[in-house]
Amino acid sequence: MSIYSTGATGDHGMHAVVMAGGVGSRFFTEKGSGEKPMVELCGRPLISYVIDTLKRSRSISHIFVVTSPSVPQTREYVERHEDMKDVDVIPAPGLGYVGDMVHGIHAAAIREPVLVIMSDLPLITPGMIDKIVSIYEERAEPALSVHTPLSVCKKLGQRPTTVFNRNGELIVPCGINILDGRLIDEEQPDFNLILSDLEVVLNVNTVEDLKRCERILLERSG
Repeated sequence: MSIYSTGATGDHGMHAVVMAGGVGSRFFTEKGSGEKPMVELCGRPLISYVIDTLKRSRSISHIFVVTSPSVPQTREYVERHEDMKDVDVIPAPGLGYVGDMVHGIHAAAIREPVLVIMSDLPLITPGMIDKIVSIYEERAEPALSVHTPLSVCKKLGQRPTTVFNRNGELIVPCGINILDGRLIDEEQPDFNLILSDLEVVLNVNTVEDLKRCERILLERSG
């Protein structure tokens, strides 16, 4: 779709913004050129898993996908795919993750809490989305960020590029945040939600990550 919905959060939950503008340089160093959100996992693009999960979540009312000039195929896929008629695409100028996210939230006129998620988390489930939103609603902070212990990433063979020290514990951002749209131009105090679940820990940055996700999805399907 090309016409954005209003920014008001409906009775059925908050809006979600899927960040899909990255090129996945680490992944394509190994696999060749392409667009990371369109990398196929079990015959489907990565981004389709996240969008499908958000659609089935009780906590999400509407989905926006923020793209960049680097991912024209991703934009075309979301705009034209039959199952995504109710998803709005917001083309961002390619200012980097934070710049494009702020651009997208402004463009969508979101003035309420909004869930922001990366497009490379194919194992995420509706139940986990609902859990994260529920925890946020119980907190006083305007923002929430999902992290996992660095030790969990190491056990899985993940190679995170960003690590924070939280009270002596090394934690890694998972690419899921909830932010207050009214404060999107400001630095927002956030609650660090620490989770060790595979569905938030395992994002696809390398070919090995992709293979690991494929094995897990095949096990889930029996």
